[in-house]
Amino acid sequence: MMNESSVATKSLLEIDNYIDNLVKKIELLSYVNPINIEEQKVKFFASKYLTDPVFEYPVIDFDKFNLHREFFSQPIEDIEDEKLRALYEDIIYTYSGLIQCIETIGEGKRFYYNSLHAFGTPTEQDVENAKFILHFDSEDETSEIFQPKYNSEEAEGIFREYAKNYDFTFDIKHSVHMGAIAMVLNNIKTLVINKNHTFSENEMNVLTNHEIGVHMVTTMNGQLHPLKIFSHGFPNYEETQEGLAVFSEYMSGNLTVKRLKELAYRVIAVDSLAKGYPFSKTFRLLHNTYDLNREEAFYISVRAHRGGGFTKDYLYLSGLKKVYDYYQQGKDLNLLLTGKVCLEFCSQIEYLIEKDYAVKPKHYTTSFKENKNTNKTVDFILNSLK
Repeated sequence: MMNESSVATKSLLEIDNYIDNLVKKIELLSYVNPINIEEQKVKFFASKYLTDPVFEYPVIDFDKFNLHREFFSQPIEDIEDEKLRALYEDIIYTYSGLIQCIETIGEGKRFYYNSLHAFGTPTEQDVENAKFILHFDSEDETSEIFQPKYNSEEAEGIFREYAKNYDFTFDIKHSVHMGAIAMVLNNIKTLVINKNHTFSENEMNVLTNHEIGVHMVTTMNGQLHPLKIFSHGFPNYEETQEGLAVFSEYMSGNLTVKRLKELAYRVIAVDSLAKGYPFSKTFRLLHNTYDLNREEAFYISVRAHRGGGFTKDYLYLSGLKKVYDYYQQGKDLNLLLTGKVCLEFCSQIEYLIEKDYAVKPKHYTTSFKENKNTNKTVDFILNSLK
């Protein structure tokens, strides 16, 4: 077992714990979602899609400069294990980058460049993959399972019923200020549901597997380790985390061509952002060129342009492809459920478990037990992506 008395271990745990306390203050999604989306949508539609929305954001309630200073004041050199020291250096740079994102929300190019540094931008191959998906016909959207059916209160009941599959509890809140229709806030173990949205049966099947089956499972597993890094997140964990979550939709038999096209549209929107196009041009690209209905085109454009240019959305598709290939190679998905981890750090995760700095997961994504996908087109697409 871990030698608690060793100076090196004590330093590592102290640094890890200190970073954990700092990270709790910087849940990026709490700050980057505009608080006036609906009123700006009305104005944007009234302008015939010509006048870019002017978004407002929550007030930032922490001392940004002091937080940077606290991160970089950590005595990393006291961690004797070279692998762990390198990992924690990466972590500090990553979280300092997220603070820079938060402190420049709403400042146009400044935020965009910080987002670019934190999440990257689509490659030409990512864009080609997205365009490939868009050639396929979606399922019949008049089908009963795609029809709006449940308000946010009814959706909460479905989430709570699904959660009985798992041995943990969490809070549920409703919000009118969010770009997504549902999301997990990791640091407060809370599922937030969009009060303005009416959910279809398919959306509920997708969201239960995505939000609870992966995001909440990894939140709960992340808290079981001696090291808090599993809870607050490895560097670049977002791609693996979102890839796993969409893969859970696939394994549960709920991933549709329609959903894959939604992820493809997000890549197109972020690519439009990267080309320097304003919100209105991204929207018109999705709505006019790609024939996406205006409601969906608006919200996907919001997701990409919020804050001044939030590039994270392209990672869902690339993450899905990486996790799908990982699964096809017969590798251990459970390793990726240990917390907010990154596929590229699998060897470090195994090393941490071996050294008793981490534990194997307690909670497992139920859909990963058996592949229930019967959609041959979805399989063909996933196999064909480069």
